[in-house]
Amino acid sequence: DHAKQLYCTELGTIYKALSSDASTNFGASPIFAVHDELGQVIGPRSALYEAVETGAGAHDQPLSVIISTQAPNDADLLSLLIDDALAANDPRVTVSLYTTPMDDDPFDVESIKKANPAYGDFLNAEEVQKSARDAERMPSRESSYRNLILNQRVDATSPFVSKNVWDSCNAAPLSLRGPIFGGLDLSARTDLTALVLIHREDEVWNVHPYFWTPEQGVSERSLRDRVPYDVWVKDGYLRTTPGATIDYEFIATEIAEILGGEFVSAIAYDRWRIDLMKRELDRIGLDLPLVPHGQGYKDMSPALDSTESELLNARLRHGGHPVLTMCAANAVVMQDPSGNRKLAKDKSTGRIDGMVALCMAIAAAAGEVQEYATGRLVAL
Repeated sequence: DHAKQLYCTELGTIYKALSSDASTNFGASPIFAVHDELGQVIGPRSALYEAVETGAGAHDQPLSVIISTQAPNDADLLSLLIDDALAANDPRVTVSLYTTPMDDDPFDVESIKKANPAYGDFLNAEEVQKSARDAERMPSRESSYRNLILNQRVDATSPFVSKNVWDSCNAAPLSLRGPIFGGLDLSARTDLTALVLIHREDEVWNVHPYFWTPEQGVSERSLRDRVPYDVWVKDGYLRTTPGATIDYEFIATEIAEILGGEFVSAIAYDRWRIDLMKRELDRIGLDLPLVPHGQGYKDMSPALDSTESELLNARLRHGGHPVLTMCAANAVVMQDPSGNRKLAKDKSTGRIDGMVALCMAIAAAAGEVQEYATGRLVAL
């Protein structure tokens, strides 16, 4: 009876497609809901999903079905729902997950079948194999192939570091001690400021990331960026500064506490807003071996090469820090005609500040910054 509605006169039941505008669906009370392609929701929350699920609570036996390709990241809503269901935390929830394991050959027919039970039936086997051949021939297509065909939890935008490689460096870092190298990426008024410190032990770099954001408005920014800043603050992964805007004096004091007494060789920094930070460091009497690091192709390309090498050879321990992991998943590379690379904030789908800081830290350790500083003990 309507372009987006089916009406059963015998049962008096209406089935209709809902607008993605959640505000128009508050008050709806469905007894049966189908969430199609929930994997497209970025971050851990969806106002529409919550409105539908809350409305279903008015019935004794409501039923919700989710049909979707996997989301790209562990922190996305569908990923959280899948992981919770696999853990059997709620006996009312069942999950049928057809995916190719990450360590399988992605182009093997048997691997493809694991994610596609309809392969060779109503799913055109020839077209699927064509997609596999294209992805094998052109690496730029592999990420989207893994996500859409193999149903793997992979970002289809070809990030700088693949999830598989990043997870291979998931071991917990050893306690921070000198000599220390670092990367500092300052933020605008309400964004993330990132400091990543590294030290080498047993031929492996131990990665210690620190992030700051203004205390006021954390919940609103969580909704805006679709990432759980508020949860990370509660769990201690994200620090807050007083007020509604980033407080460099507060950050400078905390950096002094983090580094106190340890030998620091060099901290590379993005020049943007560094004068404000230097002023606060001088005010509290903290003398850091700061060295500039450009964000263009000239400086970032060797930094990316060094970081990529350490990751591919599993010579990093980052401990799966969730904020840094988010930044790694969001990091997208731009390339100039000469093959030089840099991280592109304008091309990325979310915050990459922590990954920028990590690359600068590794560049500092490799002596690739423009001016090298003499290490020193850091103390107030």
